[in-house]
Amino acid sequence: MKLIILDRDGVINFGSEQFIKSPDEWKPIPGSLEAIARLTREGWRVVVATNQSGLARGLFEMATLNAIHAKMHKAAAQAGGRIEAVFYCPHSAEMDCGCRKPKPGLFDEIATRYGHDLNDVPAVGDSLRDLLAAASVGAKPLLVKTGKGERTLAAGGLPENTPVFADLSEAVEYLLKVAA
Repeated sequence: MKLIILDRDGVINFGSEQFIKSPDEWKPIPGSLEAIARLTREGWRVVVATNQSGLARGLFEMATLNAIHAKMHKAAAQAGGRIEAVFYCPHSAEMDCGCRKPKPGLFDEIATRYGHDLNDVPAVGDSLRDLLAAASVGAKPLLVKTGKGERTLAAGGLPENTPVFADLSEAVEYLLKVAA
């Protein structure tokens, strides 16, 4: 099974310092949906792992998060892709849970659900916490410069040998060449 884990905000869609709080605010980054479609056509299983502390902060309700994800699923499908599942952490940083990236809880949940060792499974993110969560379970972190990616790259401290790409499309192009 070819599995890939994507962060949501800043990788698939534009992020916001004020959080994505409604389906109207969810806007895909150009090329991201097509990149997911390419992965789907090549037999990859695409899952999303995302921190969504806006729930704990009371910025939006569960029904709103479901509507945002429904819009994302539909947009990916309209482009010819499929996002199999979305794993999310609803907690704020102050709650010190085990599922909020950079902790590995979401990745552990993915491994359990798919019965799949995450060693060398690509995990694409735009923040250090995405990359650290991936590295902590043996997954292969990939940084994109979209979202917070430029700031993450400038700050340094990336896991060793983390490749850097302009966006999800470029990362997928690389993965498909490597997997061929």
